Amino acid sequence: MFDIGWSELLVIGVVALVVVGPKDLPEMFRTLGRVTAKARNMAREFQRAMEAAADETGVKDVVKDVKNVTSPRSMGLDAMKQAADRFEKWDPMKPQQGAPKPAAQASSIPAAQAQQGAGAAAVTAPPTSQPAAPVPQAPAAADPEAASRTPADPKSDA
Repeated sequence: MFDIGWSELLVIGVVALVVVGPKDLPEMFRTLGRVTAKARNMAREFQRAMEAAADETGVKDVVKDVKNVTSPRSMGLDAMKQAADRFEKWDPMKPQQGAPKPAAQASSIPAAQAQQGAGAAAVTAPPTSQPAAPVPQAPAAADPEAASRTPADPKSDA
């Protein structure tokens, strides 16, 4: 608390010996010890009274509830951290272990729908939990004017 070392205590003792005198010095230290003990007891009693008042009002229960509510586990942050870790480790070039194969989806179409044709099967197929595959985009034309020309316009071909 006060960060007083042995050398400082020695200086204080020598000054007290010179100022108070050797006859009254033991009595002064005894009195100082009693005052210090009373101050410590008062501080300890005050701390216990505050803890008892907090127990009576339920502050400890509120503190416990707040800690439980704000914990990362209850907020779902631990699950989010795990998902982020899996995403960082994910390699899109490696096949997924639990991913179903496209042939397995086609075999789940009933035989009657398969006989009607692929178009009817696609319309009446039940929705799957898998998202649809993205449609590939055509590469952009190297010549920007070629994209604006139409084949029916003979002037633009020349």
